[in-house]
Amino acid sequence: MAELSFKTLSFKQEGSKIKVNFLKIFYFYLDDKLLSKIGDFKIKDSSIIFEKTPEKRAERKFNSLLAEGFKDLKNTISGKKTIYIHKNSGIPLIGSNSFGIVDRNTSIIDVRPITSCNLNCIFCSVDAGLSSRNQVDFVVEREYLVEEFKKLVDFKGCDVEVHLGTQGEPLLYAEIIELIKDLSSIKKVKTISMDTNGTLLTEELVDKLAEAGLTRINLSLNAMDKNLARKLAGCKYNLDKIKETASYIAKKMELAIAPVLVPGFNDDAMEKLINFAKKMKGDRKGYFIGIQNFLNYRFGRNPCKQLSWDKFYLMMKDLEKKTNTKLIIGPEDFNIQKTKKLPKPFKKGQIIKAEILCPGRLKNEMLAVASNRVISIPTCFKKGIVKIRITRTKHNIFMGRLV
Repeated sequence: MAELSFKTLSFKQEGSKIKVNFLKIFYFYLDDKLLSKIGDFKIKDSSIIFEKTPEKRAERKFNSLLAEGFKDLKNTISGKKTIYIHKNSGIPLIGSNSFGIVDRNTSIIDVRPITSCNLNCIFCSVDAGLSSRNQVDFVVEREYLVEEFKKLVDFKGCDVEVHLGTQGEPLLYAEIIELIKDLSSIKKVKTISMDTNGTLLTEELVDKLAEAGLTRINLSLNAMDKNLARKLAGCKYNLDKIKETASYIAKKMELAIAPVLVPGFNDDAMEKLINFAKKMKGDRKGYFIGIQNFLNYRFGRNPCKQLSWDKFYLMMKDLEKKTNTKLIIGPEDFNIQKTKKLPKPFKKGQIIKAEILCPGRLKNEMLAVASNRVISIPTCFKKGIVKIRITRTKHNIFMGRLV
């Protein structure tokens, strides 16, 4: 008998197929007929049992079916095809702005395990969420992410802050607690911060996040009026619950309220948000609110025209006087230090050969790989090995065009 058990998979019979759930919000199907070729089987939560099949044969055959099944992985929230990036996928974790690790040559390193969101914000800069036009989602293997992060920290050789800021909602990552524990165990990691819309937080989850090593939550709260908050979120939104959660967070760890100023929508909400943030801060010193200027992005949602930076800073100065609160913040407020630069394997304008491995987030975008970097190629319909001219290299985020 072979009983195969999994930590990240669960199984459910649906008609003549087995639905395989992966990391809670992803799934694919396996046909009963293909499973029966391995042997008579039954499923039990996170296990599949082949009663008359030797264990090694069952493992080999079933893992082969899983590999094929993962090619059809989908996201239950967005309905999008999902790419699972793991150590043996051949996809590096540096080079893309969507997933993996983003290093801007400072002591803050972005770690992005997932692209998915449970809201539908009308101003989303990356068009994430329920009505997203993006063609695929990504989810990254936790062990692979931690392993590659350690390599980068060793290269930098200095204390760092981990910033869990995804193109979406990081709490949708099923192993977020385990990820934070793994990252906090790294000697050079001194701070772990996370951006979240807060809708998935409970007191119990806040406790677990704090125990795992999360230092600060940056809470995306954009209005203190229920109707306006719901309008900005683009879907159902329980403002009272978010406010209660914020109060609890402030007792357990650092809390920063992080609204986006969307001109013509929540301009008048900023003063109330500042006062709420001050109330949450209590006697704690340091950064507790960071108002962000809404920016227009080609592939984002653009319900209005962005404020010029001059107008934005004038507004911040006026609010600083009204509320006696520092709102214009810089690297020194986060103790951001410049660090050793990670080498770039390519130069802008260089022509290289790369292998196309999977679709990118945007329509007709493909992701290629060369020299342990991901390279985004827009308007690409080719497969296999291609020649590309590198058009972007900033912060080891690469783009190229076919030549």
